[in-house]
Amino acid sequence: MDLGLSGKRALVTGGTRGVGRGIVLALAKAGVDVVTNYRQEGENVVSLEHELKQIGGRHGVLRADLTDPGQIAGLLEQCGERFDGRLDLVVNNAAAISHVPYAKLDLAEWQRIVDTNLTAVHLTIQNALPLLGAGSSVIGVSSKSIEVGIPLRAHYTATKAALHGLFRTLAREFGPQGIRFNVVALGMIYTEAFDAMPEEQRNQMIERYSGKTCLGRLGTPDEVAGAVMWLAGDLSRFVTGSVVSVDGGIS
Repeated sequence: MDLGLSGKRALVTGGTRGVGRGIVLALAKAGVDVVTNYRQEGENVVSLEHELKQIGGRHGVLRADLTDPGQIAGLLEQCGERFDGRLDLVVNNAAAISHVPYAKLDLAEWQRIVDTNLTAVHLTIQNALPLLGAGSSVIGVSSKSIEVGIPLRAHYTATKAALHGLFRTLAREFGPQGIRFNVVALGMIYTEAFDAMPEEQRNQMIERYSGKTCLGRLGTPDEVAGAVMWLAGDLSRFVTGSVVSVDGGIS
């Protein structure tokens, strides 16, 4: 199905691995020109650049640390220069996570997660506003974990819950300008992070979380990308201020 995305211009933060990489590649294959960012050099950066070159289009894989406000501003400035002053889609995917008992959660680690998962989203959107216009779509990537809470992740779940309030408010504020704001709330998605686990641990995780879903399996980055592409295009033009669950019916 042609979703009418060809020729659109997008920024996907943190798109060199995992869910972000799946979104970047799916958008590029649909004819979207995509910029994404990374914080550290690595094989994942090189391989993504190669894949995007094979697909074709005006893509960019740029270095930018989203905990640095100046680098966020620079990233959006480069988007404006590359895309003639226009963005049609912003996907706020970049995030950090750690597992710390709440009683031992120090201020530095709290601030690191908040800076990456919430403040960076706020600054990315603010810097993107001059490039956005009627028909633009802004998407936040959240987690179903906020509905149940997960021990050792108080800081992470707090930031993901905050996205829901932020995006609902922005949907109200910018609706008159025709800019839509939505969140995708993810369940357990199989990425290369699973491949890095010891086999026994990986199998236990897959079995545990697959059993919690209605579909009896984990999701894939491509399936997250499907929801993002729907929210990016005209098929969802009356959808804003919403949370779209991409979780296989997890409970």
